[in-house]
Amino acid sequence: MQRRRFLQAAGAFSLASIGAPAVHAQAASASLPGGPIRLIVGFPPGGGADALARVVAQKLGDVWGQQVIVDNKAGASSVIGAEYAAQQPADGSTLFLSTINSHALAPAVQRKLRYDAARDFTPIVLLGVTPNLLIASPSQGARSVKDVVALCKAKPGTVSFGSAGPGTIQHFAIEKFKLQAGVDALHVPYKGSGPLLTDLIGGQIQFTFETMTAATPHLKNGRVVALAQTRAQRSKAYPQVPTMQEQGFPAFETMNWYGISGPAKLPPALVRRINQDVNTVLAMADVQERFEGFGVEDGGGTPEQYAKFTQAEIAKWAQVARDAKVSIDG
Repeated sequence: MQRRRFLQAAGAFSLASIGAPAVHAQAASASLPGGPIRLIVGFPPGGGADALARVVAQKLGDVWGQQVIVDNKAGASSVIGAEYAAQQPADGSTLFLSTINSHALAPAVQRKLRYDAARDFTPIVLLGVTPNLLIASPSQGARSVKDVVALCKAKPGTVSFGSAGPGTIQHFAIEKFKLQAGVDALHVPYKGSGPLLTDLIGGQIQFTFETMTAATPHLKNGRVVALAQTRAQRSKAYPQVPTMQEQGFPAFETMNWYGISGPAKLPPALVRRINQDVNTVLAMADVQERFEGFGVEDGGGTPEQYAKFTQAEIAKWAQVARDAKVSIDG
């Protein structure tokens, strides 16, 4: 119920904050482009970003009475999809599932991006935030963070941790874990969560700090086990899984986030229209249920709130990358 009240309040605040009746009317009357609307996802099918995108796309299609297509353009930890989306017409025909990877981590570690996360996109709405989960296949003997640390110390440099790609939140979580635990481990990057999870389940790699969204279906069917979660407080979706902080890592916190953005210079009235409609979708009971199952919380709000949120994330992770000396050519 708390989650439901939050989303309803967020939707109501979104409408109230756009305030003046003339502005509200302008947003309501803003016309969507004709034909299918594409939602670009920078990761392959099967991962957490893709799962959320498909829930939102289906519901927006119902609200708008026209098709919303999820278009996966995977690679380079969502950079390829972001570069593509930034170059599309600013008419609402192409939207982008912006994430911590595309808008905060990649700018922090890659010097040759062909887009500027702040300049080349129009923030529309935050869909939500979620912890990462430290997970393993059931065949692994480790059942706690202490067990993982012991294994890494017994086999330095050989215990494998997968990520959805270089510079992703999973990669940052691995590096943070290595520093705080004082261990060496092997980072194995993939092109998204889908292939990463396939290899984890198959035993080709041993551990990952996967997004809760992507990990949840495999946890429910018993293909993987959760050893820890990475926000300061336990998620309502996994109250039985202890946090990293509870297991001896008081300074450990990472999270993933998802939102919707458009190309730069998207008309303000259209931004308001899409924002209002996404808030409507987020307030739907079945969407709340799906999001809660994925551990996605705290979504909704205004375009201004999402813009402020992304600006803060860009600054935070740029500082983390400098402190950790993480850099990726690309």
